[in-house]
Amino acid sequence: MTTTSSEAPPSMSQFFILWSGQAVSLLGSRLVQFALIWWLTQETGSATILALASMVGLLPQVILGPIIGALVDRWNRRQILLVADGTVALASLLLAILYFTGRVQVWHVFAMMFVRSIGGGFHGPAMIASTSLKVPKEHLTRIQGLNQTLSGGLNILAAPLGAILLEYLPMEGILGIDVITASFAIAPLFFILIPQPESGRGDGESPSTLLEDVKLGFGYMLGWPSLMAISMMAVLINMLLTPAFSLLPILITDHFGGDALYLGGMQSAMGVGVVLGGMVLGAWGGFKRRILTSMSGLLVLGLAVLAIGVMPSSLFAVATGAIFTVGFTLPIVNGPIMAVMQVTVAPEMQGRVFTLLQSMAGAMSPVGLAIAGPVADRVGVQTWYVAGGVVCFLMGLVGFFVPAISHIEKDQPIDSTAGKP
Repeated sequence: MTTTSSEAPPSMSQFFILWSGQAVSLLGSRLVQFALIWWLTQETGSATILALASMVGLLPQVILGPIIGALVDRWNRRQILLVADGTVALASLLLAILYFTGRVQVWHVFAMMFVRSIGGGFHGPAMIASTSLKVPKEHLTRIQGLNQTLSGGLNILAAPLGAILLEYLPMEGILGIDVITASFAIAPLFFILIPQPESGRGDGESPSTLLEDVKLGFGYMLGWPSLMAISMMAVLINMLLTPAFSLLPILITDHFGGDALYLGGMQSAMGVGVVLGGMVLGAWGGFKRRILTSMSGLLVLGLAVLAIGVMPSSLFAVATGAIFTVGFTLPIVNGPIMAVMQVTVAPEMQGRVFTLLQSMAGAMSPVGLAIAGPVADRVGVQTWYVAGGVVCFLMGLVGFFVPAISHIEKDQPIDSTAGKP
C-alpha cells in the first residue's frame, strides 16, 4: 500500500470532531428527505411520483458512480467534502426560498433530490476513504460499528421527529434546519487536515486521463479475486434482502393478518437491533480477523431471515424477535467488511472501489424488486424470505472455507498502477 502525500499521523480526536459534524448534518438531511417525500405524497397523491422520486435519488449514484469514484481519487478529498456539503446546503436554501415565496413546483423538489444524490455520491466515498487515513487501522472496525449505530439511530429518530416538526414548522423552516446542520459538517473541514494518498504513479509518468482512471478501477477489482468475491457477496445480499424487506408490509397483511401497528412494531424492532448491534461492534471491535466477524454475522443473519420466512402466522412475536436479530447482525456483517476494505484496498484506489461497489449493489436493488414482486405474487412472499435466508447462510458458511474470502486480509493487494497482482 502506498503512503499518503501529507504526513499527518492518524488522529482520533480530529476524526471525532469531523465525524460529529457529519452526524449532525446527516440528521438534518434525513429530516428534509422525510419532509419532502411527505410533501410529494400530500401534494400529488401519486405512487408514480413517489417512485420517480426514489429513482431520482438512486440512479445518479448508480450511473455516475465509477466516474465519481475516479474523481474522488484524483481530487483533494477535503475540498470534495466541502463542496459536496456546501452544494447540498445551497440547494436546500434555494428550495426554502421557493417554499417561502409560494413558487415551489414538484420539479423543483426533484431537482433538489438530484443535487442531494450527486452530493451524497461524492461525499460518501470521500468520507470513507478519508476515514482509513485519519483512524488507526486497529480502530477501523469500531468506527464502522459507530457508523452503523448512527445509521440505525437516524432510521428510528428521523421519521417521528420529521413528523413532529411538520406540525409546527413550514417546509422552509425544515429546509432551514438542514442548512444549519450542514454548517456543523462544513466548519471542521476548514481546520482539520485530511491526508491525501499518493497518486500511485511513478516519477516521470504523465498524468492519467479520467477514462484511464475509471478503467484502472475496474481492472483493480477484476484483478483481485478476494475483492471480487467479497463484492459479489455484497451485491447478492443486496439483491435478496432489499426486496425482502420492501415486501414486509405484504408479509404483515397477507401472512400475519396484521395492520400498520404490526408493521411499525417490526420496523422499530429492526431499528433498535441495528443500534444495539452497532454499539456492540463499536465496543467489542470484532475478532482479530475481521472477515471472521462478518462471516459469523452472516450465518446468524441468514438463519434470522429464514426464521421469518418459515414462521407460522400465530407466532408474530417470535417473528418480531427474528427481525430484531436481523437488525442486530447487519452491523456485525457490514462494519468489519468495510474495515477490511479500508485496510486492504490501496488508499489511492478507495474512491473508485467504494463507488463501484455502491453502483453494483444499487443497480441490483431494482433487479431484485422486479423479480421478487412476481415471485411473491405467485408462490407467496415468505418464499423470498426463505430463499434469502438460505443463500445468506450458505454464503456465510462458504466464506469460512474459500481462501479468496477467508484470507482477504492476508492477500497482497494488486499493484494499483498496473491493475495486475
